[in-house]
Amino acid sequence: METLIPIINRLQEVFLTVGAEIIQLPQIVVVGSQSSGKSSVLESLVGRDFLPRGSGIVTRRPLVLQLVNVPPLEERRKQDNGIKAEEWGTFLHCKNQIFTDFSEIRKEIEEETDRSTNNKGISPEPIYLKIYSPNVLSLTLVDLPGITKVPVGDQPEDIETQVQEMILSYISNPNSLILCVSPANSDLATSDALKLAREVDPDGRRTLLVVSKLDLMDAGTDALEVLLGRIIPVRLGIIGVVNRSQHDLNIQKSLDDSCKDEQVFLQRHYPSLASRCGSRYLARTLSRLLMHHIRDCLPELKTRVTVLTAQYQSRLNSYGQPVEDHSATLLQIVTKFATDYCNTIEGTARHIQTSELCGGARICYIFHETFGRTLQSIDPLGGLTELDILTAIRNATGPRPALFVPEVSFELLVKKQIKRLEEPSLRCVELVHEELQRIIQHCSAYSTQELLRFPKLHDSIVEVVTSLLRKRLPITNEMVHNLVAIELAYINTKHPDFTDAAQVSASVNSQQAEAGDGGKRWKNEKMPSEDKGPVPGFGSPTKAINLLDTAVPVSRKLSTREQRDCEVIQRLIKCYFLIVRKSIQDSVPKTVMHFLVNFVKEHLQSELVGQLYKQRLLQQLLIESQETAQQRTEVAHMLEALKKASNIISEIRETHLW
Repeated sequence: METLIPIINRLQEVFLTVGAEIIQLPQIVVVGSQSSGKSSVLESLVGRDFLPRGSGIVTRRPLVLQLVNVPPLEERRKQDNGIKAEEWGTFLHCKNQIFTDFSEIRKEIEEETDRSTNNKGISPEPIYLKIYSPNVLSLTLVDLPGITKVPVGDQPEDIETQVQEMILSYISNPNSLILCVSPANSDLATSDALKLAREVDPDGRRTLLVVSKLDLMDAGTDALEVLLGRIIPVRLGIIGVVNRSQHDLNIQKSLDDSCKDEQVFLQRHYPSLASRCGSRYLARTLSRLLMHHIRDCLPELKTRVTVLTAQYQSRLNSYGQPVEDHSATLLQIVTKFATDYCNTIEGTARHIQTSELCGGARICYIFHETFGRTLQSIDPLGGLTELDILTAIRNATGPRPALFVPEVSFELLVKKQIKRLEEPSLRCVELVHEELQRIIQHCSAYSTQELLRFPKLHDSIVEVVTSLLRKRLPITNEMVHNLVAIELAYINTKHPDFTDAAQVSASVNSQQAEAGDGGKRWKNEKMPSEDKGPVPGFGSPTKAINLLDTAVPVSRKLSTREQRDCEVIQRLIKCYFLIVRKSIQDSVPKTVMHFLVNFVKEHLQSELVGQLYKQRLLQQLLIESQETAQQRTEVAHMLEALKKASNIISEIRETHLW
């Protein structure tokens, strides 16, 4: 199980190369108030002085510290392997640079901190330091800025909030262990570190408490109750340590001597707890806790890496490969767009919408629902009054009284009704044209993801298809207009479905005979028995009526013959109109399909190739958007990191976990 921590360190290095933290790796986060002794605790774990010291906030950026246990120098010399130094450190930002002098490590930390922060300001950008030594246990720790209350120097007024938010961002990681450092000479109930830890870890399953500065307590007091967990219990334990004093630092007292003095102090003041306190016991405890925590987190970590690998592979596939053969790429994209466009019309596209009708289904709806119902709603006699019919009959006979219903009046009136079919027919063409335009956007959004990589090519394809549709629209409109004009050109009274006029006349006469002499009357007319005088009307010798200038016709009784003539014309108009309407309802969709829809389907690809497949346009059209190229590079790097991480995790055998 000792191999788990180095594996986590390798995983951390892999994800650092892509500058992303999409995987929350197990690590130990060190939290404490300003001047609580965090730096001394970390240095005791390393056994060397390497952290900046001073008053105020010294740690102003997160320091990710990886401790790597290596064989002693003598053993490595025998193997002729590695660096010729007992201990050394490396920084992620200093490529291939090795620090064997730990004072140089301290100086580099200070300089790197100042590069990204102003006077006493803080920065969330971490510094990555790896220390190799035969005297350390393999650990991964994160040293965070100390919790402060009052801003100093150029620090912002909300420095306390900034520090707390930074700390919470690290300890909120459920895979992190929280190492709280609190001095023994302060009330543990007021510990800011424990307060923050309890916000994210209320059960205390991830929290370990270190009580520092045991030697600085007031005379006559001790921390026994605190260390035994009787004041505030901490599930992972409470460990007391003795930090080096300022005098020890001034005389450059070694950490080995400090550890010896620490054990002497613990044996004298806390003999029952001496074996469970001290810096060396803390290092062993942290290593053990971290290894067990890694073991518990590993199954979820492996699953997370697998899921992310599949997701990033899918994203990378959606971005496509960089263009090498411009001609082949252009033809491939154009062909795919044309195929998807036609498939959307045919209903065989892969991406089928479920929220609304689209493509061929919508065109079918326009033909048989929208257009069909509109035609069915048109009244064959709509807009025609009996006065209009009588006027047409009179005008068709000229100065001579008519013995029979003139055919010219029927043609005049039925053409007027047939003309009403033209407007909904042209509107049908317009609706289909709009749907063909919508299919362009549908294909761009769903079917041809690769097309979105090239904005100029996308815009050019849209422009070519739109232009083709625009050219076909007036042609289709003209053909539909001609359909109505053809019906108007010749009124075929010998149509097989048209009722013969003589039969209609005979039928009307028969009905009138059955009904008696009573006829239709205009509104406000009197009964025949009430008015025996002359009846004013068409051509009345007593009074001339100008039908064109009179808004409301004169109320009068229709004669039996006038009733018969009107009804004959109405029946003939209705019969012939229904024949024409049926023909128009059938021929308009066929015309639209032939001259617009099918033409576009058959000529779309050739039109696109003819307009776009030109040598001078290839380079220009296939310029990839900068955003897409950048995203592909980032996703490719992340995918490579995830694959490396998967390989590293796969090295762990089940036997290593127990």
